[in-house]
Amino acid sequence: MTGRAEAFKEGAMRRWILVWAFFLLPSPAFAETGRDETVTFRSGDEEVSAYLVVPEGNGPSPGLILIHEWWGLNDQVKGQARKFAEQGFVALAPDLYRGSVSADPSMAHELMRGLPQDRAVRDLKAAFAFLAGRADIQKDKIGSIGWCMGGGFSLQLAVNEPKLAACVVYYGAMPTNPEDIQKIQAPVLGNFGAEDRGIKVATVNAFAQAMKAAGKSVDIKIYPGAGHAFQNSTQKLSYQQNAAEDAWRRTLAFLNRILK
Repeated sequence: MTGRAEAFKEGAMRRWILVWAFFLLPSPAFAETGRDETVTFRSGDEEVSAYLVVPEGNGPSPGLILIHEWWGLNDQVKGQARKFAEQGFVALAPDLYRGSVSADPSMAHELMRGLPQDRAVRDLKAAFAFLAGRADIQKDKIGSIGWCMGGGFSLQLAVNEPKLAACVVYYGAMPTNPEDIQKIQAPVLGNFGAEDRGIKVATVNAFAQAMKAAGKSVDIKIYPGAGHAFQNSTQKLSYQQNAAEDAWRRTLAFLNRILK
C-alpha cells in the first residue's frame, strides 16, 4: 500500500508540474509580434482606447500610429498593426469612434459623418504624445499611416503635429489650403487608385504639385486599374492584389528609411 501511495503522489506531482509549465510558457498568439493589448490615454477631458502591439526585443523602437477607415477599429486594422509590429514598429491604432464598429457601408458613412474632425485630430495628437511618453519608443521616430478616412487624418496629423517624422496616406482626402500644406514637416508617401471615384487623379496631382512647390518631401504613386480601398483584402470588390502588394513594399521601404 505504501508503494502504491508513493507512486500516486509522485504521479500527481508530475502532472502539477506539467500544468504549471504550460501556463508559464509564452502565449503562441504573441510569438511573432511580441505582445498586444488595449491601452487608454487622455484626450482633453475624454479617455481614448487604442490597440497597441509591441515588437519583440527591448527597444527603443520607432512608433507608428495607424488610423482606421470609416468602418472603425476592426479586426482588419488590428491585423495591420500586428504586421507592422513584426517589422519592428510599436504600432498604436486609436479608436476614433469610441467603440463603434460597422461592416455596413451606410452605417460606416454615418459614423464618419458624426465624427468631429477637431476631436479626431485632438485624439491623434494625444496618441502621438502617448507614444512619445513611452520608454520603449524613439521619440523622434514616430510616424502615421491611414486608409480612406484614416488617410485624410494621417495628413491632418502631419499638419497639426510638427514633430511627426513620417506620414503615409492611402486614398485619403488631402489638404488644399496652402497654409496647411506649409505646416507639414513630415515626408509624405501617398498611394492612390486611378479609378477612385472619390479621390480624383487631378486632385492627387494638384496636392503633389503644391507640396513640391512648398519645398516639401512627397512621393505619390497612382495605380492604374485600382479604385478606392484597393489595399483592404477584406473588401473583395475593391481589393487589387498587385497594387496592394506593391504599395505595401513602398510603404515599408519608406518607413524603414525614415524611421529606422
